[in-house]
Amino acid sequence: MTRVLVVDDEPQIVRALVINLKARKYEVDAAPDGSTALELAASRHPDVVVLDLGLPDMDGVEVIKGLRGWTRVPILVLSARHTSDEKVEALDAGADDYVTKPFGMDELLARLRAAVRRAEPVGPGEDDLTTVETEGFTVDLAAKKVNRGGKDVRLTPTEWHLLEVLVRNTGRLVSQKQLLQEVWGPSYGTETNYLRVYMAQLRRKLEADPSHPKHFITEPGMGYRFEK
Repeated sequence: MTRVLVVDDEPQIVRALVINLKARKYEVDAAPDGSTALELAASRHPDVVVLDLGLPDMDGVEVIKGLRGWTRVPILVLSARHTSDEKVEALDAGADDYVTKPFGMDELLARLRAAVRRAEPVGPGEDDLTTVETEGFTVDLAAKKVNRGGKDVRLTPTEWHLLEVLVRNTGRLVSQKQLLQEVWGPSYGTETNYLRVYMAQLRRKLEADPSHPKHFITEPGMGYRFEK
């Protein structure tokens, strides 16, 4: 059973989420602030976190950074902050998706399901392509691992899914729309900010010189290509 950690200081939102999630057979823990959220995440090991950014004791971005220090659990931000910069800051800290308040429960649940799917391991035999090697790093698609210089690279589920789509299309241009829809879902065809943030993160983690990438190539106005 999928366990969800809901982090929000608005009781009516927490109550609505708990009712709707439990009705769909999720197990739910709730935290009213950031410190409680970090403690519950460490003790309860949720499968996905739904996180408000406006918490009473710390900014939600700090919670994201705290979680990303030790876990790849999908993080779905739920916030009244609407500006592009604020969304990018949360994504850059390691969030996997961003839903603005007020929100539709059906949309939120759909995005939560998508975040959980992105984090699921690939079963054996699902694809003939299992390992891709470059001069700087190795991608193991079956194990969902990336090794660089003899050390595993920590990727969030969304970073991994983006990398996986590109690697499975090595040498081919993958359009912005295709990437957005495959990684985030069919309603994300125009959210190009997501791609800019996550491509920068992949380059920072995997390219020898992120400002002059050899493997994650931008085709301006069109999309991206992965080259070995």
